Amino acid sequence: MGLIYALGAFLSWGLVVPVHFRLLDGVPAWGILAHRIVWSSLFIALLLLALRVMRRAPRFTLERRHAFLLLSALIIAGNWSLYLWAVQNGRMLEASLGYFINPLVNVALGALVLRETLRPLQLAAVALAGVGVVAAVVAAGTLPWIALALAVSFAIYGLIRKLVPIDPILGLGAETFALLPLALAYLVVAPAPPGQGTGQWLLLMLTGITTAVPLMWFAAAASRLKLSTIGLLQYLSPSCLLLLSVLVYGESLPPSRALVFGLIWAGLALYALDAARPRPVVARQPEDCTG
Repeated sequence: MGLIYALGAFLSWGLVVPVHFRLLDGVPAWGILAHRIVWSSLFIALLLLALRVMRRAPRFTLERRHAFLLLSALIIAGNWSLYLWAVQNGRMLEASLGYFINPLVNVALGALVLRETLRPLQLAAVALAGVGVVAAVVAAGTLPWIALALAVSFAIYGLIRKLVPIDPILGLGAETFALLPLALAYLVVAPAPPGQGTGQWLLLMLTGITTAVPLMWFAAAASRLKLSTIGLLQYLSPSCLLLLSVLVYGESLPPSRALVFGLIWAGLALYALDAARPRPVVARQPEDCTG
């Protein structure tokens, strides 16, 4: 079941979510974000209520460290809004580049902030990804700011959620509930886009499900699969996004950008190879019981 949950989450993020947002082209990115927060909050509230009725609701005791969830909420809101803008403005290819870079930014943050030790192949993987980003800057003449902002913001979000352990449903609920007043205020003040029929309202309501359900599937997969397996499957999402942008939405893939993706894929392959290698088990020396 863990593999099924993981495939459901990553294929949803790589195929269902971007297509869903492209169908909402007439709605501004901030409007979609506000609806996403409102309907996610409602969906999670109903889910927590159902779990409480079934006596399976996770326990929650408010602590000072949970104040960091407000920061994580603001960061993920910024990440979501930038991703929405990229999808709606034909920058899906650059968004996929950001999510290819993201896992290696996680590795770098782990080394810098959590003092995690990088093995030689992991260092080589991060270096290759860095060369890829530099190549993208040289080829474009400007920073690929969308890709870098998406990669760094999602990595910082993941770091905060790692430092503040909390049940995934409760954590997502706390973040969406914290953002709910801002989302409601935006929907009250902002003018409604023209042509909002029943179909568009249904698509907006469904953003709550396409936001919350893949995150829950991911949490279920993470509790059942090895971290190395999750790491390998994670690249399904940006790979699907890349293929979708080129094959379906007609974005061009110039040779310079193809080289960038090639370098990053090489880095990911090195990292996956290192993660998949069996580690030698160090046998404990028997204690000397002679007196």
